[in-house]
Amino acid sequence: MFKKIIDQFSRFFVGGLLIFSGLIKLNDPIGTQIKMEEYFEVFAEDFGSFFHHFIPWALEIGMIMIILELMLGVAILIFWRMNLTAWLLLLMMTFFTFLTFYSAYFNKVTDCGCFGDAIKLTPWESFTKDVILMVFVMHLFWYRKSYKPVLRIRTGNIIVASTIILSFILGVYAIRHLPFIDFRAYKIGNNIPAQMIPPEQPIIEYIFEKDGKEVRDTRFLSDAEGYKYVSSHVLNADKIKPKITDYSISSPEGEDKTQYTFEGNRILIVLFDVKKASVKNIANVRELTRQLEGKVDCFILTSSGAEAMEAFRHEHQLAVPYYYADATVLKTIIRSNPGIALWSNGTVLGNWHHNDTPEAATVLALLP
Repeated sequence: MFKKIIDQFSRFFVGGLLIFSGLIKLNDPIGTQIKMEEYFEVFAEDFGSFFHHFIPWALEIGMIMIILELMLGVAILIFWRMNLTAWLLLLMMTFFTFLTFYSAYFNKVTDCGCFGDAIKLTPWESFTKDVILMVFVMHLFWYRKSYKPVLRIRTGNIIVASTIILSFILGVYAIRHLPFIDFRAYKIGNNIPAQMIPPEQPIIEYIFEKDGKEVRDTRFLSDAEGYKYVSSHVLNADKIKPKITDYSISSPEGEDKTQYTFEGNRILIVLFDVKKASVKNIANVRELTRQLEGKVDCFILTSSGAEAMEAFRHEHQLAVPYYYADATVLKTIIRSNPGIALWSNGTVLGNWHHNDTPEAATVLALLP
């Protein structure tokens, strides 16, 4: 009886968590690509430069892992071909557990991206999650040959195959457009300056010693009253960090233009790497800037060098100024290269993939 309870709990816990995690990442495959590139850079530094060869394939590798995660989650729920499923699941979880341990112990990647931008976990939280999950994965693996399929083999094959096909279609759609649900700090409706302010001020608890006893207080008690200071810590450390900490814009001359981007109506054309930028819709982007001239200030945000940026602007006749920002920040602002964002006094009114470049009338209609 106890084994049956553990069997069912393991089935739904492992399967449900894999599906949830996979769907979060399927919503934003570009985010997974960025995280994979970060891991490959770390591995190239620590284990060998051959990991650099994987970086150009980070999106494809990320998509395979996302689809595998979703497929295994569904397969576990219906006990589909459990010998194969359990082996694949064990191998995948062994890899993930190593990854999260390595990140946590060596402090290499501070966010594993397990749940994308929806739920942020610290490296040790990610590792703990994987260890707990591995306990139930091991249970499923150990008894894999005793589980009978919930559905007929043919029906199970159809469901698993459909999961793979549907996941691939949705993933490609999210890549060619934007995430279905935006969990980032730069999503529509957010005011960027407000996201740069800590939600709460630090609350410090001081620890003193008096008459051999420990005394805690949020006030700094006087030494004259017999209180000996021992230590202190912040009680609300998880609530004093702004959601945005690294947004900073500068001109080619080095002038700080951060505040300028928050003033009035602005169209941001995000080109975090002009060498990798898609140009198939650049004519639409150029036409948008021309139609908005004198109505909305347009500018490019890039992390590319001046020479590459000037060559790109000249080749594609983008007669708008450009400013510099960190590449990671630009990839966070919008998952498209190029991408378009509409801000009004720092509030995000619209985000568009270059495949969905808006008409000028659409942009103007969104302005207050």
